Amino acid sequence: MVNPLILIHAICAELGLFAFLWVMVEMLNPTQTRIARAQVASVFGFAFLIFAWVVGGFYYVEIYGLHVKPLINASDAQWVHSVVMEVKEHVFLFLPILATLNLALIYKYDQELLENRDASLSIVLVSGLIFLLGFTIAGMGALISSGYRFALMAGMA
Repeated sequence: MVNPLILIHAICAELGLFAFLWVMVEMLNPTQTRIARAQVASVFGFAFLIFAWVVGGFYYVEIYGLHVKPLINASDAQWVHSVVMEVKEHVFLFLPILATLNLALIYKYDQELLENRDASLSIVLVSGLIFLLGFTIAGMGALISSGYRFALMAGMA
């Protein structure tokens, strides 16, 4: 059975990622209303990613490191941890930093975004980067889950 923490982690992360996709779309053609919506979406995206970060960290320390990692490393799928999980861990560290940058930019420039195309473009690019990195990480999480299931099946055979 899937641990509920991993489900909470994944749902919160994906909600955060979609919030940054929302920011990106709003900032493609900023108006006062769109800037206000983008600010709200940025706050929600930031909060969801931070919560996913904390829940994922707790899961990693309390469950993955003690139960899942040893099983994967003892199987023929050990590359799942040594390559995919290591990359996921390091890329995941950047998401809260990028989310903080996005939040700071959107509030710093606020109404300037109506005239300052470079500022709105920077928010679009950071939001898009968050979205792309996040879903790349989600794919890595799916590979790790598959490696765990593979290790479980191999242990049963």
